[in-house]
Amino acid sequence: MWDRNTIRGLTSRYPRLLDNGSSIASEYLAEHLESYLALTRHDARQRLVHVLTTIAPSIGHRVSDGVELDVTNEELANTANVTLFTASRLLSEWQRSGDVLKRRGKLLLRFPERLLRQSA
Repeated sequence: MWDRNTIRGLTSRYPRLLDNGSSIASEYLAEHLESYLALTRHDARQRLVHVLTTIAPSIGHRVSDGVELDVTNEELANTANVTLFTASRLLSEWQRSGDVLKRRGKLLLRFPERLLRQSA
């Protein structure tokens, strides 16, 4: 970790450091604001659906009957800012309806469009 004087010296010699640092800080601030707004505007179901449908394309693996995610209930709960109990209850509900298939440490997202319609 650099102290304030060192970082100021480096940014005056290498202005790109300041640009990059500002860009990174701006991204973190935008993510924080988005999370805060989601907490105040959306219920637990909507937040969990948003997390599932947002992460599926980036970390999921396309399989014949949907998108498989290597994710635990706890990880989903933390990301959606809901309790583990709420995440488990919603995932069980969606499993009964056939929209997801939950296995230990894995989740098969079968019908994300149905989840999106239900949470609208």
